[in-house]
Amino acid sequence: MTSVVLLGKPEREIPKLPYEIVYTNTRDMEICSMEIEPILPGKKIPTASESAENLCCWRYGMEIDVLEYMYVKYARVWIPDPEEVWKSAELLKDYKPGDKVLQLRLEEGKDLEYSLDPKTKELPPLRNPDILVGENDLTALSYLHEPAVLHNLKVRFIDSKLIYTYCGIVLVAINPYEQLPIYGEDIINAYSGQNMGDMDPHIFAVAEEAYKQMARDERNQSIIVSGESGAGKTVSAKYAMRYFATVSGSASEANVEEKVLASNPIMESIGNAKTTRNDNSSRFGKYIEIGFDKRYRIIGANMRTYLLEKSRVVFQAEEERNYHIFYQLCASAALPEFKTLRLGSANYFHYTKQGGSPVIDGVDDAKEMVNTRQACTLLGISDSYQMGIFRILAGILHLGNVEFASRDSDSCTVPPKHEPLIIFCDLMGVEYEEMAHWLCHRKLATATETYIKPISKLHAINARDALAKHIYANLFNWIVDHVNKALHATVKQHSFIGVLDIYGFETFEINSFEQFCINYANEKLQQQFNMHVFKLEQEEYMKEQIPWTLIDFYDNQPCINLIEAKMGILDLLDEECKMPKGSDDSWAQKLYNTHLNKCTLFEKPRLSNKAFIIKHFADKVEYQCEGFLEKNKDTVYEEQIKVLKSSKKFKLLPELFQDEEKVLSPTSATPSGRVPLSRMPIKPAKARPGQASKEHKKTVGHQFRNSLHLLMETLNATTPHYVRCIKPNDFKFPFTFDEKRAVQQLRACGVLETIRISAAGFPSRWTYQEFFSRYRVLMKQRDVLGDRKQTCKNVLEKLIQDKDKYQFGKTKIFFRAGQVAYLEKIRADKLRAACIRIQKTIRGWLMRKKYVRMRKAAITIQRHVRGYQARCYAKFLRRTRAAITIQKFQRMYVVRKRYQCMRDATIALQALLRGYMVRNKYQMMLREHKSVVIQKHVRGWLARRRYGRTLRAIVYLQCCYRRMMAKRELKKLKIEARSVERYKKLHIGLENKIMQLQRKIDEQNKEYKSLLEKMSSLEITYSTETEKLRSDVERLRMSEEEAKNATNRVISLQEEIAKLRRELHQTQSEKKSIEEWADKYKHETEQLVSELKEQNSLLKTEKEELNRRIHDQAREITESMEKKLVEETKQLELDLNDERLRYQNLLNEFSRLEERYDDLKDEMNLMVSIPKPGHKRTDSTHSSNESEYTFSSEITEAEDLPLRMEEPSEKKAPLDMSLFLKLQKRVSELEQEKQSLQDELDRKEEQALRAKAKEEERPPIRGAELEYESLKRQELESENKKLKNELNELQKALTETRAPEVTAPGAPAYRVLLDQLTSVSEELEVRKEEVLILRSQLVSQKEAIQPKEDKNTMTDATILLEDVQKMKDKGEIAQAYIGLKETNRQSPQDYHMLNEDGELWLAYEGLKQANRLLESQLQSQKKSHENELESLRGEIQGLKEENNRQQQLLAQNLQLPPEARIEASLQHEITRLTNENLFFEELYADDPKKYQLYRISLYKRMIDLMEQLEKQDKTVRKLKKQLKVFAKKIGELEVGQMENISPGQIIDEPIRPVNIPRKEKDFQGMLEYKKEDEQKLVKNLILELKPRGVAVNLIPGLPAYILFMCVRHADYLNDDQKVRSLLTSTINGIKKVLKKRGDDFETVSFWLSNTCRFLHCLKQYSGEEGFMKHNTPRQNEHCLTNFDLAEYRQVLSDLAIQIYQQLVRVLENILQPMIVSGMLEHETIQGVSGVKPTGLRKRTSSIADEGTYTLDSIIRQLNSFHSVMCQHGMDPELIKQVVKQMFYIIGAVTLNNLLLRKDMCSWSKGMQIRYNVSQLEEWLRDKNLMNSGAKETLEPLIQAAQLLQVKKKTDEDAEAICSMCNALTTAQIVKVLNLYTPVNEFEERVLVSFIRTIQVRLRDRKDSPQLLMDAKHIFPVTFPFNPSSLALETIQIPASLGLGFISRV
Repeated sequence: MTSVVLLGKPEREIPKLPYEIVYTNTRDMEICSMEIEPILPGKKIPTASESAENLCCWRYGMEIDVLEYMYVKYARVWIPDPEEVWKSAELLKDYKPGDKVLQLRLEEGKDLEYSLDPKTKELPPLRNPDILVGENDLTALSYLHEPAVLHNLKVRFIDSKLIYTYCGIVLVAINPYEQLPIYGEDIINAYSGQNMGDMDPHIFAVAEEAYKQMARDERNQSIIVSGESGAGKTVSAKYAMRYFATVSGSASEANVEEKVLASNPIMESIGNAKTTRNDNSSRFGKYIEIGFDKRYRIIGANMRTYLLEKSRVVFQAEEERNYHIFYQLCASAALPEFKTLRLGSANYFHYTKQGGSPVIDGVDDAKEMVNTRQACTLLGISDSYQMGIFRILAGILHLGNVEFASRDSDSCTVPPKHEPLIIFCDLMGVEYEEMAHWLCHRKLATATETYIKPISKLHAINARDALAKHIYANLFNWIVDHVNKALHATVKQHSFIGVLDIYGFETFEINSFEQFCINYANEKLQQQFNMHVFKLEQEEYMKEQIPWTLIDFYDNQPCINLIEAKMGILDLLDEECKMPKGSDDSWAQKLYNTHLNKCTLFEKPRLSNKAFIIKHFADKVEYQCEGFLEKNKDTVYEEQIKVLKSSKKFKLLPELFQDEEKVLSPTSATPSGRVPLSRMPIKPAKARPGQASKEHKKTVGHQFRNSLHLLMETLNATTPHYVRCIKPNDFKFPFTFDEKRAVQQLRACGVLETIRISAAGFPSRWTYQEFFSRYRVLMKQRDVLGDRKQTCKNVLEKLIQDKDKYQFGKTKIFFRAGQVAYLEKIRADKLRAACIRIQKTIRGWLMRKKYVRMRKAAITIQRHVRGYQARCYAKFLRRTRAAITIQKFQRMYVVRKRYQCMRDATIALQALLRGYMVRNKYQMMLREHKSVVIQKHVRGWLARRRYGRTLRAIVYLQCCYRRMMAKRELKKLKIEARSVERYKKLHIGLENKIMQLQRKIDEQNKEYKSLLEKMSSLEITYSTETEKLRSDVERLRMSEEEAKNATNRVISLQEEIAKLRRELHQTQSEKKSIEEWADKYKHETEQLVSELKEQNSLLKTEKEELNRRIHDQAREITESMEKKLVEETKQLELDLNDERLRYQNLLNEFSRLEERYDDLKDEMNLMVSIPKPGHKRTDSTHSSNESEYTFSSEITEAEDLPLRMEEPSEKKAPLDMSLFLKLQKRVSELEQEKQSLQDELDRKEEQALRAKAKEEERPPIRGAELEYESLKRQELESENKKLKNELNELQKALTETRAPEVTAPGAPAYRVLLDQLTSVSEELEVRKEEVLILRSQLVSQKEAIQPKEDKNTMTDATILLEDVQKMKDKGEIAQAYIGLKETNRQSPQDYHMLNEDGELWLAYEGLKQANRLLESQLQSQKKSHENELESLRGEIQGLKEENNRQQQLLAQNLQLPPEARIEASLQHEITRLTNENLFFEELYADDPKKYQLYRISLYKRMIDLMEQLEKQDKTVRKLKKQLKVFAKKIGELEVGQMENISPGQIIDEPIRPVNIPRKEKDFQGMLEYKKEDEQKLVKNLILELKPRGVAVNLIPGLPAYILFMCVRHADYLNDDQKVRSLLTSTINGIKKVLKKRGDDFETVSFWLSNTCRFLHCLKQYSGEEGFMKHNTPRQNEHCLTNFDLAEYRQVLSDLAIQIYQQLVRVLENILQPMIVSGMLEHETIQGVSGVKPTGLRKRTSSIADEGTYTLDSIIRQLNSFHSVMCQHGMDPELIKQVVKQMFYIIGAVTLNNLLLRKDMCSWSKGMQIRYNVSQLEEWLRDKNLMNSGAKETLEPLIQAAQLLQVKKKTDEDAEAICSMCNALTTAQIVKVLNLYTPVNEFEERVLVSFIRTIQVRLRDRKDSPQLLMDAKHIFPVTFPFNPSSLALETIQIPASLGLGFISRV
């Protein structure tokens, strides 16, 4: 059906054959017609144009010659294909009119002849140029037709991994079946606030557009999400709701999104089921309204459901399941709480086993049950209600197992005691007999009587199933009611955004009543969609004041009338349901009779009389009539419902049936008064008998029709936004595209209809500026006028002759389809002609240059060749001459050599002959000499032999004689050995030893008797020991007998000696042989040694090699360790930065909660505390958080009580539950932190207690020391009291006697006072220096010396202290300590064993050592006592002498002036100490032990003195301050007295000189103010101070200096309360200023600078050595003396961090609108990039119009920031950190937008970005900020720009990209490559294979999977110490500050 709509006045009739021309590639042109292609031949999938053939072909003004021009060789076209739907082919031959066949070549190289339709002669559609493939918006394509749309979606989905695409106002979403990282909070922030066309297509862009239009137009919005089951509708709706919750600021407060998501497990479990297409298919529709308040924050939500598929409860097809909740119950049947439900396996129940697929792969039903129960608890469904729900569900399962037995054909019965029915009745709490009766009977009511009629088995089963469905539907509605109650908001709703999750058009092999209702709903939605698209087109044309003509669009109102009109399908169905004997067959016959052959949209199948066909807008669908009546009636017997209502044991069950009218709708009315979708507006009739039962029988079709009407009313009252979800394949494979399924869904969801409507009008729209920028190349210079609009008109009139092809609007130019392609072709031709001209010129220039080079080269070659020939000839001449010379010398050489040979031979013969003769003569002489030698040796041998025989004879005689004498001596010895006397002599020593041992034992026995009580045991031991000794004596006697036997052995030994002598001779002979063998062995050994030496040398070389390797390895290991150390150092730095960042984030969160608390408190005060008459609130200038920064321990709960009492109670104001939950969560976290800190504090206290216990366990000597120290303290306190008394007396004397002569500067009292003051102060300084020196020397050893427990080291405490006092040298003290350790070291003891156990000897040695120890102690004490007496006498004598000497020195010092007096006293003191040390060294030189003890006591005494000096130092400081106050009062008295003196007295009295000690003391760098002026000080200096005037006119940081000088004065007065009050007021005042003017950059920068300066002042003048290094002496005098403000320094540091973070937020808010426009969109280099043709979603113009930000705007803003910070005197390091943060924000925002904008990823845009970055770097160089780290933050952006410009083809390019892009993550690199889009046809796309190569190379890189950079990231800030050189006494306070109430001190 075609509708013709007339809008405006038609100017001319539209021709039937339009044309358009577009250039596609460099080889040739392509021609395309705008058309919706017809249905594929032989294909079952129908097209949308089949119902109106006149819409199949849209060609405007196409001429025959144009066709010839477009369909030429190499043009690419689309041809139908049964497998791929459409295939691309290339023309091999030009098309000519009249041709019936096209010669084509497919992409795989196969040639094909394509036959044209002889009737229509339609040419195949042309293919879009490659430059347009992959566009974000399908309407931007030059050729809008089905194959172009399908191909564009496929390229984006498969190649670029982009699942979202715009199609006009529709967002097409393809399910990737894979989790993608494109839904994080960073992506939400990137899309927030952006125009819909400025970013790449996304569900967030649609949600942002809806949210923006709701806020801008004050109109409710709707997002309609539709698609097939499994296409991703629910997920898309969930992401849209998440976006609203995050953007509206309710993600962490209202928690509505969490509640809605918490309802998902519940709704999915009771409303989702497994189907053949989807494992989690939603079997109901829902419409969620998200409510917003006036500030557009989420306040609540409401869910409407409709058309629940109840039939699934009782029947499931094969491979399908019932609702998930039943299987979850069966999987959890073993739980204890479910035992009463008596559940079993899912295969046991009839309602869960019909599909034969009870388990879903990868889904754990038991785990899902846990999630469902948790969600119920979260939404407020109590445990009792949950168990009630599960009882009802279990009852439904048991009801399905109830069986019936037939009695006859019209009646049946339930078997007796049927177990399933018994369980059902027990669970429901109803009577078994009553339920069994009404399951088999029904009640019939007539006008007069009521009958009870039995029913057949089939009707009983149907009634049972109907009852189960009815119970489940009511339970479903009850749960939805409770979910809505949990999501309901109490605040009034201002507007809402509805999200409709609805099923798309469905067609199956068997289509029943459910598919009919779904397709009916889609017909209504498609009609609304068409009207909305048409309305938008009309509004756009009217806005631009363009007349437009007839537009034909498909109107599906006839199909809707066929279904819902009077006598329509639904009407006939309801009528048949009312008939007593109505059936599906009779209803089908009524349909045939009513509509067949009368309505073109209604058909009858050829082979069936129980089905009908409807031509829907998307497809023909055949519906089976079977089951329509039963599903429409949904009959439930009233008697069964009454039985369930009568249940008294089960309270939940009657609630489901309380009001049947309400049960029909799952939700109640919304707060706005609209009727929910699923509620039927059924008005109950007035009370009439039997009316209730009739009202109960409203048909399902009637209910659904009313719900659909309400839905359409709601959608028509809102602004709709469309999301069409596409299922790419039926197998759920990730990123797999099935063309058949996709095109079927595209036709069904209306995407192609949108394309067709857009193509029918003016689809291409350009602003005048964009058109001028793009097609400037087509204009001549004279055509360019000042008026861009007139220029564009003039150019278009020349370029396009047909004026109907375009229209001029107010701001845009509108083009017909194909005209932009025609202009692009002309532009490409112009550019190609320009390129050819450039190439021609360059090639000519290159050829000329080449010719000149060749000519010069030829001349050069000739010159070199001729030179070469000449050189060759000269070389020939030289060689000839050389040859002659060589011949001459060669011949001479031969002759000379021959002569030399003859001469040498002659000489050789002579030499041989003469040598032979001489050798013969020498041999004869040698023989004679040897014979003489032989004779000499023979004669000598004979003489020696004769002498030897004589000598042996003499020796033999001597031996015989000596043997005789030895025998005699032997006999005498034998006789002596036999005697007893000899034995006694031998053993007399042994007897003596025995006697000694006996004597020792006796002595021990005596000692044991006197000392031990156990004498008996010792006697036994003694007796046993004596027996042992006796046995030893017996053994000795036996050894004597053995000695006798040994004498007998001597004889045998002598015989053996003789035998050995004989063997000796043999051994000598053997020795000779051994020596010979040894010589041989030695020779072999020498050889072996030589070999070993060689091997040794080899081993040495190997050793050296190994050493070298080891050295290399060591060096490598060292290098690796160094690298590892560097890496660990970097990691530690990163960890430190992370920890610092975490701390600063906690501070940020704390400050935000603090501000939130203040706001809430103010709101509650405004809402609750209405001022009463006569009551006035006290004005408070302090923040409520003052107590957080007050660290005084004096504040108690009693003081804090009034503050608590002033806070309004919770009963007076409504409580924000969301904030309460958040604060409760925060409080719990703080409690946990507090608990951890408390545990740590407890551990520290335990350690302190243990340490204290150890100290208490020290020996008593420490107690003596403590007593001595306490005495010293008492003495010092008494001295202090005396000094105070003297001071008071002096003060009284001064106040009482005020005479001029007393208080005058020259008076004696005045002089004495000044002298005492100066002397005391100087002596104090001297003592302080001494104490510091002693402290530095002794503190390191203070804890090292611990008293020992050894008794030898215990001496009198007073003696030790007196000795230590005399030790002055550090080395002596150390020596004393070492000696003490040596004396206290215990020597090891040796224990000897006397008996077997060693006990006797141990006891004996113990007694001996005890006796010796006591004896030595007595002697040592005696000696020490004597020595002490002597030393004391010597000390007394020395003290007397010292006293006399001191008196003399005192008399001498009194005569000296004060300056020399101190030096002399110091010199004398040094001399005295030196002499004293020398004296004690000489005294203890002989006894080092005493000397060490003396040194130790001296050391301890010095420690005590050091502590006493510290206390005295503090006392003197206080006295000095009091003296200064008195001196000031004296000065005031002087002035008063001088005023009272008359002029005459002044003349008479002599003028006395006034002694001013130092001029610098006139002003001490302090400011004095009164306590009551503190608030005034804070008000004038902080709250009302204008930063601009202070920064320009005064010194930087002046407020900080003034505040610190006030703190100094309070410290000087030792006023703790004043210091803390001033610091607290200052901190709170700064917070108030920042809260009030926190969005002003100058204010935040000013107080950041002053806070840092105040912090640096507190550090610089804290008195800590680390901060005083750079101070001048004068600045060191200004240090704080009384208070340690380290705690406040930490508070100020935290405050500075908060101010820094606020500064970053302020500059981020200022820079954010500039970055994308200035860095990406604006063309800094004009003409580099052109604007591509765009679709309906127009992008932001890149042309710099008025108000558009450019790069210069960003640089100007950076200059402004930098100058303001410099004027405020901010620290340079802090400025660097701020600049680094600014550049990070610029880089992150730019890169994030680049990653989300496909149109920005091109080569030319990369050049623009690199140029912009270079300008920013130049700015850094100008400001000397290159070392700030700001440039490094731009590295990811720089690498992304380089990635856009590098080559992207080969593996080498991939390797270069991987090494270059080290700052980009793998996801970012792949994303940029996927988004890379050629702007001109000269660029090439990135191949998918190349991207895969990149992914393979980067798969080992460990980086974050996050796609976008965190633009909200704030680097951790540090505040390096920066001391000021400014002297405090030189600071002047300007009068403009209004601080006249403070005075300089």
